[in-house]
Amino acid sequence: MQHSPWRFCTAPCMDWTDRHCRYFWRQLSRRSRVYTEMVTTGALLHGDVARHLRFNEQEHPVALQLGGAEPDELAQCARLAEDWGYDEVNLNCGCPSDRVQNGRFGACLMLEPERVRNCIAAMRDASSIPITVKQRIGIDDQEDYSMFRDFVGTVASGGCSVFIVHARNAWLQGLSPKENRDIPPLNYDWVHRLKEDFPSLTVVLNGGITSLKECLEHLQRVDGVMLGRAAYQTPWLLGEVDSTLFDLADPVKTRTEVIDAMVPYVESHLQQGGKLHHISRHLLGLYSQQPGGRQFRRALSENAHKDDATLDTLLEAVELCTVAAQASANHQRSLTTDYASGEKGTL
Repeated sequence: MQHSPWRFCTAPCMDWTDRHCRYFWRQLSRRSRVYTEMVTTGALLHGDVARHLRFNEQEHPVALQLGGAEPDELAQCARLAEDWGYDEVNLNCGCPSDRVQNGRFGACLMLEPERVRNCIAAMRDASSIPITVKQRIGIDDQEDYSMFRDFVGTVASGGCSVFIVHARNAWLQGLSPKENRDIPPLNYDWVHRLKEDFPSLTVVLNGGITSLKECLEHLQRVDGVMLGRAAYQTPWLLGEVDSTLFDLADPVKTRTEVIDAMVPYVESHLQQGGKLHHISRHLLGLYSQQPGGRQFRRALSENAHKDDATLDTLLEAVELCTVAAQASANHQRSLTTDYASGEKGTL
């Protein structure tokens, strides 16, 4: 079965989805579409391009998310993204932080659909890779579906055919970016309805999804789903994406195999002068809700940031987890044996 390239995506998350995180996620899923942190046009046009745009070849398909509001600047950055080998450029029309408001981009752009249309058209003229939009369903106390629908219609007229929608309003005043991810109520119905109104567009739903079961339910109504916090905090969820959502029969790696796959990458990073915590901070949730997971997380949290942390620091954390998990298994077997013995004694 042919699935949309946007069937399952990981969200762009500031301070989280750097190239180390994306490389780690790629060990868990080959088919997920991964997104960078937002990079502003100013950072690319006046800063260190290589620092912002370098990524690992294993990350494909990988999309660059841009923050900006000037068509010519966005066009230059879209051209850079294509030159660097990205598979997509995504325009941020959903971030409500003070920083982006001061630059008049992010969620502010939902108040200027014609400007966004012009930005999309300029980016498409400058690049041949897909240009997409990530947005909210509205701004502040807007509760009018027609404004949401008309924004999408206007932007689509500039050549955008993929819309990733966080199914919450963005409050520009009164809520922090963190609160904006939780407090405004979710409205999945509007996103489902958007797909009905624009059947030719690719509509991807984002916001509040925590399981692949929920993903499958939404995929009955939209073309794709995007997960952020759930993917980061419980990354093992990604290990089942290919088989559950893409019908691939490849055997799922064990957590130990994932760590083994990361070893050469960690070694290379350390040899280049990098620090262990640059990578290990993204691994903290790998053993989430597993016996020994707390020991693994604690060991890395307490030791990986130290200047003398090495690959052994990571492997020792894994060993602590393994020992704790074995002790838990032995305890459970002991309880089972005791219970069985007690039952026999009552017969």
